[in-house]
This record gives sequence, C-alpha cells and structure tokens, in this order.
Amino acid sequence: MYVPPHFEESRIPVLHDLIERNPLGVLVTQGKAGLDANHIPFHLERGPGPGILTCHVARANPVWQDVSTGDEVLVVFREADAYVSPQWYPSKQDHHRQMPTWNYLVAHAHGRVTVHDDERFVRRNVALLTRTHEAAQPVPWKMGDAPRDFTDMMLKAIVGLRIEITRLVGKAKLSQNKETRDIRSAGEILGAQGDGVIGVAMCAAAEARGRE
Repeated sequence: MYVPPHFEESRIPVLHDLIERNPLGVLVTQGKAGLDANHIPFHLERGPGPGILTCHVARANPVWQDVSTGDEVLVVFREADAYVSPQWYPSKQDHHRQMPTWNYLVAHAHGRVTVHDDERFVRRNVALLTRTHEAAQPVPWKMGDAPRDFTDMMLKAIVGLRIEITRLVGKAKLSQNKETRDIRSAGEILGAQGDGVIGVAMCAAAEARGRE
C-alpha cells in the first residue's frame, strides 16, 4: 500500500482499535491456485508486538489447503470511506486549485499463516468471536445454547487459521495535505450529511493540526 508520510498511521494501539471495531477482514493469499481473497471475521489477540489474528473458514473453502503453514498472507481491514468534493474547501473560493478526492481509514496486517485442522482450536475461535459479538445483545447467545451433537457437527465443518502479524501498516487519508480550514470544513460537511466516521476523523485531524 502506498502511504505518504502525512497519511501514515503507525501507532499499534490505534490500528488494533480499528481492527477490533471492524473485524471483517479481507484475507489475501497467494497459493498454489494463484491469488485469492476471502472475507472473514477475525479475532485479534493483542500482545507484545503487532499481535495475532485467528479465524475459521468452511472446510469446503479451498483456501486452507491452498496455503501452507508459514506462507505470507495479508489481511485488509477497512473502517470507513467518503468522497470529498472540492466545493467543500474554503480555499477553493480563493484560487480554485482543488480537485475531488476520496478519504478512508484502513489497516493492513501482514503475517505468517498456520493452518489448524483441529477441534480444540476452532471451538476456541468460535467461542471468542461469539463472546465478543454477542456481548451487546440483551440475552447473549452462547455455544452451550445449541445441542452438543449439533455443535460438534458444525465444528467439524470448519478449519482454523492463525496469523502471526509481522507488520501492521495503517493509512488515515483525511486531507492532511490541505489547509487546516479545508480539513475542518470538509469534515463538518461530511458529518452533517451522515458520513460521521470520516467527518469526525477529519475534524480531529484539523484540531490536532491546530495544536501543533
């Protein structure tokens, strides 16, 4: 990913937060069958260094057989994106030297994959994902709610993947190459029209610029 210095986000905790808010990642692999991409919910294990990602895929999905333990993979996590019109920049009225752009927040996790075709691993992964994403429900569902034979059958139909992250690359493209007033104005307009995540992030970037 091309990351100009003014768009770079290298703080590991910030990138971990982005991943946990947006756990559906795009797993990109280059296996025996060629280039492939799969959309998969991940669980992030924070720790020393960039962390570990775990997930599971359907046994019928050939990805777990197409890659080998130790292969390098990439997982892309996207938080939000928004079109930005040059009409929203106050400086456009002064010199008209502005063009449209597209802003976004993403994290790329590079790592080494390990295939786990065992019941213990996939049971733990399903439990972790369930516990995390059921937490907000009035009555959270848990694996024990389903009959044991049904759960065992479903677990046999999936295979686990563990990715040790070797490098996290973050990009927060928020018009930081523009004047502070332009960043703030476009952010406020995005927020008013419903693109809250990028709008808030742009306003925060403008405030940070103002404190420098």
